[in-house]
Amino acid sequence: MPTLERSEIVFRFPMIEEKARFTINFQRTLRIPDSETTYSLPPGLGNFPIEHAEDYAAKLPSATVSRGGVILPMWQAEAMWIRFSSWTPGLGVEFPVAIKIAAGKINAVTGEAWRPGLHRGPQDYMVSPDQRWLDGFAIEKGVIRQFVAMPLGDGYSVEEQLTGEAEWGGLQISVAPLKESVWKRKRAEWEAAAERRAHLRGFNEQKRGALYSVPRHVTPMALAAGGRMIQDIYEDTFDIGDWDITSADRVFVTLVHAKDWKEITGKSPPNEPPTARDYNEAGLPWFEYYGKDQKALSGSAALAGVKSAATMFKKITGATMPGTSDVKTGTPKPIGPGANSPRAVRTSGCWEH
Repeated sequence: MPTLERSEIVFRFPMIEEKARFTINFQRTLRIPDSETTYSLPPGLGNFPIEHAEDYAAKLPSATVSRGGVILPMWQAEAMWIRFSSWTPGLGVEFPVAIKIAAGKINAVTGEAWRPGLHRGPQDYMVSPDQRWLDGFAIEKGVIRQFVAMPLGDGYSVEEQLTGEAEWGGLQISVAPLKESVWKRKRAEWEAAAERRAHLRGFNEQKRGALYSVPRHVTPMALAAGGRMIQDIYEDTFDIGDWDITSADRVFVTLVHAKDWKEITGKSPPNEPPTARDYNEAGLPWFEYYGKDQKALSGSAALAGVKSAATMFKKITGATMPGTSDVKTGTPKPIGPGANSPRAVRTSGCWEH
């Protein structure tokens, strides 16, 4: 069963590897300009706070309480990225898991409706540790549209655009481990290669790194598609049958408007984030990730056809959404295990996010 520990959702699979764990946290970041420019990676601005939904049942919609999971505050038009990290104490290698993420029951990798299990053709999941984070919706090979929070029910979200309904909002995350027999076999191989693998990972990971009735004081949020950003979603190198679907764990992440956070939890929300222009004018860096020679997925035609938050804002309000104008970012800072190699392969993304 997933647990909430210091603003991280932690998955453990002791029946397969006693001390191994996989963690997910949600990182605040700059909302990149919502234009047709494809941007390098903006920085991380720290973790979003997270709370158990059940602890605030009296202040939340009944649908949220019945789903359980956690709640997280986001300002309107605020962006996020999702960080993945696995750990196997004493082993020297990272415990592999398969991760499915849906925004409002729409798969963020394929644009398909959520369905149980893991699938290929197209691949509808990611694999950690090769995939160290997700910045948004995979619209084409090497490009995502950033996760951006907007009110559920106003037509902005990817869920609403693809289904015509504002039923879920938030995020749904499922994590599956390898089968025990596969893990034991691979573990023996990886233990012998642990020193070499650790060297390849030796860069500084700490840098990136149907509408329900809602109480008036709660504004449910959903994820819309923001600006274009460089990121690859990597192809799974395991056989599809290697994954233990029966041991998968799932958690719901309900997004609420940050203005409601104190009324719900009694705690102050994070300050509104700076704009990309504010950050850029301060002379702070953007990033470009260089990884190993991994194969990338082609992206989703369905997600590529989704209108961005700024496009929907113009359509709905007739005004231009703030933060839409392009900014000059300069030369991005190279990071990643291949950043200093003369044969570096840009695979996009940024652990220093």
